[in-house]
Amino acid sequence: MANYTYLVGDIIDTAEDDSTEFYNYVPNMVNRAEERLTKDLDDYGLVTYTSVAVSAGNNKVTLPSGTRVIKNVNIVSDGSKINLLARTDEFINDYWPVVASTSEPKYYARRNNTTILIAPTPASTCNGEIVYVSKPTALTSANQTNYFSDFCYDLLFNACMIEAMLFMKNYTQVGTYQNVYNQILELQRNQARRTRRDDMQAPFSPAGGDNTLIPNAN
Repeated sequence: MANYTYLVGDIIDTAEDDSTEFYNYVPNMVNRAEERLTKDLDDYGLVTYTSVAVSAGNNKVTLPSGTRVIKNVNIVSDGSKINLLARTDEFINDYWPVVASTSEPKYYARRNNTTILIAPTPASTCNGEIVYVSKPTALTSANQTNYFSDFCYDLLFNACMIEAMLFMKNYTQVGTYQNVYNQILELQRNQARRTRRDDMQAPFSPAGGDNTLIPNAN
């Protein structure tokens, strides 16, 4: 199984540069590659579930540290899970201008990178859950594996090689690794798409009537 130590050796061997300067810069390459993958992938492997308490009389909820993309916000009311609908902060302010007024929450919106607004303001404290995309714990000598090394090593490696070629100022090879990265990225995205439907499910025309969509045509 590939891990951080294996990745470092793979980068050095492929780049054919065993200098101390190159070795010392490898952690930067890996970090930049992980940032790239976090932005490029829409994958369940990057999804985290965190429980939160939505306080009574408070329309602001702090997001879990490291939240990049919010997939879902829900609360539990009378034993049932209620998904809040995503809206803009302008909508929240127009819909529920009197923050002190309370009712059962229906909507949420990004306030900034660390908090969200909810409306209506909850009348009582309720449990909730935030489902979000975050960057996995970074690969280091102390943290040898993460989602990227376990499930998409080929993509991670080529992202690292792009950074390696940039570091070495070998700009002619940047495009080579970028092309390979793009090809593998499409395969990884296709795998993610396949996880969103089972083998007995077929796409349906949003217009209704006869199905005009052809599987694998798009």
